[in-house]
Amino acid sequence: MNLKTVLTVETISRHLKGTSKEEIINELLDILVAAKKIPDREAAFSAVMDREQKMSTGMKHGIAIPHGKSATIHDLVACIGISDKPVDFDSLDHEPCRLFIMTLSPVEKTGPHLQFLAEISLLFKSAEKRQEILNAPSAEAILKILSE
Repeated sequence: MNLKTVLTVETISRHLKGTSKEEIINELLDILVAAKKIPDREAAFSAVMDREQKMSTGMKHGIAIPHGKSATIHDLVACIGISDKPVDFDSLDHEPCRLFIMTLSPVEKTGPHLQFLAEISLLFKSAEKRQEILNAPSAEAILKILSE
């Protein structure tokens, strides 16, 4: 999967303002709504929050990957948000997060969803890559880093 086919300048925000898990998820959904990537915000919110209740999507190294599946989604969609301040996201390493990658996918399609999550986790294993993204001056720069 090519991240550039899923992510665009419109689906990247470098200055999330939320201070809680729910506020961050809402901001990420706002990005997808503004980019006309999701038709039903309420259904998308429910899908992501249902997933969070099963197990937090706060990973390690300041990264969270909130995600969900919804019948209202027809193709995998994703966005990236960077928070100016670390946010508690119930992470595996108990550290707050600054990098958020949200993905929503159709209920019946598992392949693209798993492939996207695998690609994102590989990409963000590199401390250098994470720092480059946090320091990137623009959404265009983030897209470039992700495609390297």
